[in-house]
Amino acid sequence: MDVLTSFFLGHPLWMWLGFMGLVMALLALDLGVLHRGSREIGVRESLALSAFYIVLGLGFGGFVWWQLGTQASVEYITGFVVEKSLAMDNIFVIAMIFGFFAIPRRYQHRVLFWGILGVIVLRAIMIGFGAALVAQYEWVLYLFAAFLIVTGLKMLWWGDQETDLAQNPLLRLIKRRFRVTRRLHGERFFVRRRSGNGRSILFLTPLFLALVFIEIADIIFAVDSVPAIFAITTDPYIVYTSNIFAILGLRALYFALAAVLHRFAYLKQALAVLLVFIGSKVFVADLFGWAKFPAEWSLAVTFAILGAGIGWSLWKTRDEGHAGEGQKALSH
Repeated sequence: MDVLTSFFLGHPLWMWLGFMGLVMALLALDLGVLHRGSREIGVRESLALSAFYIVLGLGFGGFVWWQLGTQASVEYITGFVVEKSLAMDNIFVIAMIFGFFAIPRRYQHRVLFWGILGVIVLRAIMIGFGAALVAQYEWVLYLFAAFLIVTGLKMLWWGDQETDLAQNPLLRLIKRRFRVTRRLHGERFFVRRRSGNGRSILFLTPLFLALVFIEIADIIFAVDSVPAIFAITTDPYIVYTSNIFAILGLRALYFALAAVLHRFAYLKQALAVLLVFIGSKVFVADLFGWAKFPAEWSLAVTFAILGAGIGWSLWKTRDEGHAGEGQKALSH
């Protein structure tokens, strides 16, 4: 009992172990019970799972309030909303990767599941490193804030550049250094083939390449999302739990939104404005002599920016939505 009540990164060890136990239970339920076989996940199931993870993530804010108080709870909710929003930008990239490697929908869940396991470890390393830096050198927080502002402004002015995966140097290196099959082999990441002299040779499959690029994409997105959450709070427990809860539902959210990503045409601009706002909070707080930017204001502004971006996107693409419905009606 003494070990469980001992402190780790500012909080009792039982809080960390309890959270990780919950995450492992959710992953086991997902892969071991709900999705044991390879099958295509429908929109209705995806929406139900997305709602479940969102409700669970928001509900965890109640636990944070019970244990750490109102301020910490509001910071957690703000962090969760921001990370979930930034994760939606990741969905655009995931869709591009699956399209490039021609991964059928029935195998995509397997890739995303193992991708999530990698994310849990990678985010823990990056957040632990960031927390240590901020604790040792407080001025690093200002670097994070400035980086967010610059990143947001670049997104607003230049937008995202088109990416040609076929010309990606890493993909060329992998294909040059390793043997890669031309086609998929079910849900397998690796296969063995016999050479002319009877020797067994290991081959990578396109499914494994898709997993590698999804992990790389998360590392790139973490460069934005980790500084963003540290600009909201420097509490490692809130930073990590809000990150992981936002990412846990990413698979379900992908299957729910992949077919209608075009309806969120202005989401990237809203996320750019959000990054600028989050980064500027650190400097605004200093300007007014506040210990920290009020968490309630931060949450309200976050919802306003995202709501405006999503609402404007849906309004501007409303004709495309009607056109899609008309095409479905004709096909039936």
